[in-house]
Amino acid sequence: MEFTEVIAARRSVRHFSSRLAVKDDDIRALLLAAVSAPSAGNIQPWRFTVVRSSEARERLATALHQRWAAAAPVVIVVSVDPRPCAARYGDRGEMLYSIQDTAAAVQNILLAAVDRGLASCWIGAFDESAVREALAIPAALTPVAVLPVGHSAESSAKPKRRPIEDVTTWL
Repeated sequence: MEFTEVIAARRSVRHFSSRLAVKDDDIRALLLAAVSAPSAGNIQPWRFTVVRSSEARERLATALHQRWAAAAPVVIVVSVDPRPCAARYGDRGEMLYSIQDTAAAVQNILLAAVDRGLASCWIGAFDESAVREALAIPAALTPVAVLPVGHSAESSAKPKRRPIEDVTTWL
């Protein structure tokens, strides 16, 4: 698939096929895409928790208050360790660069999933303490995104986007 086709095909999917598994090679490819993201000072503050077992996915879905997420055969929780960014760049590194870096890694995962015939959804609305507890994520890490991954069991039209003219200023 051409890169522009991958971008155009990406959708937020919340219904996954229970008949099709996600291969370890696919997960590894998603993680390799993630760690290829740009990172301030090449610090790479991201950390990934791959949730495969049904018990762990259930605990996570309960913590998220989003039951549908447990239906995905794999969930990748993306966390950030802001300490190295803070050490190098101060408050801006901790509060901004670490989050920007992690968001870039998340976007790479979402696009790599499409390229491999998979689907996902970026979940950002959750109680980070509940997610951390559900998966025993170390206290130094902050979960910032939860990505259920699987084969789509839905077809969705392209969502409406604001015109470029509404969101762009040319100087």
